[in-house]
Amino acid sequence: MEVFVKIILVLFGMLLLYLVIFAAVKDAIEKSEVGKLLIMKYGDKKMELPVSDEEIEKEFDERF
Repeated sequence: MEVFVKIILVLFGMLLLYLVIFAAVKDAIEKSEVGKLLIMKYGDKKMELPVSDEEIEKEFDERF
């Protein structure tokens, strides 16, 4: 039982560390000049419009 608790605590710590590092890196990229340049050149993933299933099926039917 003691080992199980230690494993859970280690996994929780690793998850927390991952989230902190992910947030810090994302924030740093968005604030840097290179990051701004890349966002301007390739676009922001958040700005992509969702495509409905009907549009996908219509395009698929037109091709085949």
